[in-house]
Amino acid sequence: MRRTLPLFPSLCVGTLVLAGACVQFPEIEAAESADVARAAYPDLVPIETLLASTPARATPEMRGAVESRADALRRRAAGLDGPVIDDATRARLDQGIQRDIGDP
Repeated sequence: MRRTLPLFPSLCVGTLVLAGACVQFPEIEAAESADVARAAYPDLVPIETLLASTPARATPEMRGAVESRADALRRRAAGLDGPVIDDATRARLDQGIQRDIGDP
């Protein structure tokens, strides 16, 4: 006996899939600098050439910038680490809603 999906759920799933395909993505071009549009395409080289070359090294200036950014992110994360709801609001929420028995 062959089982088939009911028509309505199948149509709903199909509609959701098609709607998801139509989502607008942010413009990637907005994130690139003006120099990128004028830059030449890189040369295509064999992978052996890339693997044999010396890897790029970070300069002391780069290291300082990265460490500064990491410290700023750690401070920002520490600021987000506290409670979301203050103590007074938490106490009010813990009391809940109290209704009289005669209320509708």
